[in-house]
Amino acid sequence: MNISATDDTAKVVDVSVSDTTLKVSLDDGREMSVPLEWFPRLRDASAAQRANWRLIGTGEGMHWPDVDEDISVAGLLRGRMTGRSKKRAA
Repeated sequence: MNISATDDTAKVVDVSVSDTTLKVSLDDGREMSVPLEWFPRLRDASAAQRANWRLIGTGEGMHWPDVDEDISVAGLLRGRMTGRSKKRAA
């Protein structure tokens, strides 16, 4: 069986953010952990701001309104820093 590492059909079902890691659970059973360093706005946010997230669409990504951060599932699955933080840092 061939499994694509870039399957963009997976949707977010849960998110947790620690001081060092962003963990995302997907509806297909996968769980991803990425360094919070990839997303400076989340890294620098308070615990309350990190906990206040919303789904984008039907789970294609996540949005943190308190820090104006958006992260897509597709980008995470490709191993890319996809939040607005990267765009503004460039």
